[in-house]
Amino acid sequence: MSPYAAPLAEIRFALRHLGGLGDHGDAAAPELVDAVLDEAARLAGEVIAPTNRAGDREGARLVGGVVTTPTGFKDAYAALVQGGWNGLAFPVEHGGQGLPALLAIAVQEMWHSANMALALCPLLTQAAVHLLLHHGSPAQKRLYLPKLVTGEWTGTMNLTEPQAGSDLGALRMRAVRDGERYLLTGQKIFITYGDHDLAENIVHMVLARIQGAPPGPKGISLFLAPKIMVDDAGKLLAANDVRVVSLEHKLGIHGSPTAVMAYGDGGGATGFLVGEENRGLEAMFVMMNNARLAIGVQGLAVAERAYQQARAYAATRLQGRAPDGAGPAAILKHPDIRRMLVTMKARIEAARGLTYIAADALDSGRHRNQPDRLRLGELLTPVVKAWCTDMGVEVASAALQVQGGMGYIEETGAAQHYRDARIAPIYEGTNGIQANDLVLRKLGRDGGEAARRFIGAVALIDAELAARDGPDFAAIRAGLSAARADLAAATEWMVAALRGDAASALAGAVPYLKLFGTVGGGFAMARSALAAERLRRDGADRFLDAKIGTARFYAEHILPLSAALRPAIVSGAASALAFPEEIF
Repeated sequence: MSPYAAPLAEIRFALRHLGGLGDHGDAAAPELVDAVLDEAARLAGEVIAPTNRAGDREGARLVGGVVTTPTGFKDAYAALVQGGWNGLAFPVEHGGQGLPALLAIAVQEMWHSANMALALCPLLTQAAVHLLLHHGSPAQKRLYLPKLVTGEWTGTMNLTEPQAGSDLGALRMRAVRDGERYLLTGQKIFITYGDHDLAENIVHMVLARIQGAPPGPKGISLFLAPKIMVDDAGKLLAANDVRVVSLEHKLGIHGSPTAVMAYGDGGGATGFLVGEENRGLEAMFVMMNNARLAIGVQGLAVAERAYQQARAYAATRLQGRAPDGAGPAAILKHPDIRRMLVTMKARIEAARGLTYIAADALDSGRHRNQPDRLRLGELLTPVVKAWCTDMGVEVASAALQVQGGMGYIEETGAAQHYRDARIAPIYEGTNGIQANDLVLRKLGRDGGEAARRFIGAVALIDAELAARDGPDFAAIRAGLSAARADLAAATEWMVAALRGDAASALAGAVPYLKLFGTVGGGFAMARSALAAERLRRDGADRFLDAKIGTARFYAEHILPLSAALRPAIVSGAASALAFPEEIF
């Protein structure tokens, strides 16, 4: 496996020219941002990335009821805690550093590129912090937030049960009132970092049904159940009635312990209600939506790592003759290899841009009282999660193709990226569920107004492109304009279908999300090209020239996919729904 070097130039460019980091005031002063990014890159490349291969080969282990993580994980995680990295964007009053969430997203990208299996632990802890910030009681915030913000304690999300996957209304985990606490009984599966040796305590966020609660989703409550009980002063006491039954054997992310958890084998695990009874899903969705954006970052991050390895291999592998007849030549000189690499590069840059745009919109909406920006961030969250994670799998697959047989051999480490990436389209609601969320909730809640505003923003970029000279900007505009028209037409069809033919709308939901992501990526690439042109007016610059060239490639090779997606959305439902069940 090749080493990882954080793409700092790309990240800085996206933060400043797409994410709008400079709009966040003194907390994001350029010298502070640069210092944070430089140190994060050093830690990712020198401390975290070297643990990735051991994590894949060794995996997490459960022996005698004790879970151990692979070689190097404890030291790498300790470095994250000691450096205060977990609390980068959290409030100062809870032990955080109060920096913009957008900057934290960029740092998360580095962690996940370096070692996705390890970075899953702080991802869920950070999501648990967001949950408590929004729904925790004053006592819960006082006792648990300081340790969760630092990462000294970690958090988990306990939703899935053997009979209840995405249908959370089918949950059977029971909660019985016992004074100010509840006793939890039942089993949860697929619990990422449900148990481990990285921290002294684990704070489980658990969905359960209180005895006598209404059936279905409206009867679900949320509970905080620590692995080790805590007194009012924050001191650790005895173990709670929570244990890990087994660890799942998975396709990838072997270093991440995915646990089957048993609650209440000894009479009942102590849990404390978070929020109100029977409103657990509402609270849990704060955690889930935070995690969904972070999972989109995973797709971007693994794609970047796979691309770096493929690029390094292509530059050094001698095979055949170049088109000019010289040989043996590095395969980087072969046109099809160049096409694959630039496709990977363009898709990664588009995904990074769209992710940072979404993160900045959420940050602005939540912390600067800009409701339209918040709606945009919420609209883009399922798009980022699904489109970026699908992209991660496809780029990791293309990276194997560039490396040929050597990529398929486990010893090179290239296959690990492909195996690791495959979980991300499944995590936190499959990508089909993300598409349903985009259509039913995000379009349905306002009749498509937020989507129309986004399409209007794309139209404004069209106008800026029209004012630029040269074939590059003409090609970018042509591709973006056509794709925008496809998205606009598909959006209006979706809004109309939702009023009377929801089945047809849902049959086209996944193609619609892909179309939205493709156009959103084109929007980000066009903005990148315009920013690069403004910056390079003082003279030629290879990095900035590449920004414009990559945007043109995206417009000519990727945006045309919109023309194929549009008919699948607006006229493909009948054929998709025509087959009787017995034919399958």
